[in-house]
Amino acid sequence: MKARLLTGGEAVAWAMCQIDPDVVPVYPITPQTPIIQHFAKHVADGEARTEVVNVESEHSAMSAAIGSALAGARTITATSSQGLALMSEVVYIAAAMRAPIVVAVGNRALSGPINIHCDHSDSMLVRDSGVIQLFVEDAQEAYDTMLLAVRLSERMLLPVFVCQDGFTITHAAEPVRTIGRRRVQEWVGDYEIPFALLDTAHPTSQGPFAMPDYYFELRHQQVAAMDFALPAIEELGVELAEITGRRYGLVDAYRLDDADCAFVCLGSTAGTVKDAVDELRDQGRAVGVLRIRSFRPFPEDAIRAALAGVSEAIVLDRADAPGARGPLYTELAAALYGSDIALRGHVYGLGGRELHPQDVHDIFAGRYDRFVGLRSESCLA
Repeated sequence: MKARLLTGGEAVAWAMCQIDPDVVPVYPITPQTPIIQHFAKHVADGEARTEVVNVESEHSAMSAAIGSALAGARTITATSSQGLALMSEVVYIAAAMRAPIVVAVGNRALSGPINIHCDHSDSMLVRDSGVIQLFVEDAQEAYDTMLLAVRLSERMLLPVFVCQDGFTITHAAEPVRTIGRRRVQEWVGDYEIPFALLDTAHPTSQGPFAMPDYYFELRHQQVAAMDFALPAIEELGVELAEITGRRYGLVDAYRLDDADCAFVCLGSTAGTVKDAVDELRDQGRAVGVLRIRSFRPFPEDAIRAALAGVSEAIVLDRADAPGARGPLYTELAAALYGSDIALRGHVYGLGGRELHPQDVHDIFAGRYDRFVGLRSESCLA
């Protein structure tokens, strides 16, 4: 196993090079662009045999991905922000057609106003589309999760999003321990799909029109696949750990064994919160962190088990829902319904606003209301 200094974008590109997918249809958008930029260089240098298809939009990228994946080609693409928004119509179709496509997402705020920095509003836009969404904390996890996503996608016959925070992970370099190409090829295996579009010996209907008497049942198949995905994520995490020594599950618990209070969050923010929690522990505060890796499917049982000993959970959302509560907060409220755990919800970091350890201390102390770090001169409607 070799350590390389890689950004999150480069780590994903390196994983893609080792996977060597058949087709990568893509359209560039910040902060996703470095992923495909570096991967395209690997292809140009002869390190991967992939057909990179430069399409005219993200809508076309996902459309092409559906066609290639269902025709029998291992397919990966990437997107971010408005690109995912434009792609969203076809994302629903990809999930409904049970297309195993891996999508590397550099999470970025949705416009308007125009902003190129990180929050999770783009992923939340398609949270109910039927795609699996895995959020990573750092570049190492981005590399490992891309490897896991290929197997997961092809087992569940669903698109899998590997979500990394834009710029914070995509553009920040850190040591990443990679495994050899041969081991990766053994791990991912050969691409197989049970009903290929081009299998003329066994013709099938693809993307049919569904009246009320069958639409419900077809949609419910995606629900069932999501339920089966929960144990599959855990099983594949154990298998991958045998190769890498790094295990990833549905959630990541930090200092929760004797905690009375837990912060709950997604993505790279967990690193900042863990540092603040260490400081709070030094002050004698019984506090821990629960990072949700699998936002879709949402691992209710794993969350309830991890938080069984706490009396309060502080939920940090990096996306807002005007007129409602943050998406992670609402999911956690549903998962913990009937328990005695008190919930506090906070929205932070929209448009790339930094969350500092002192902010975490202030949240814990109750010095913030729902919105963390909102400028006092902000205009109110």
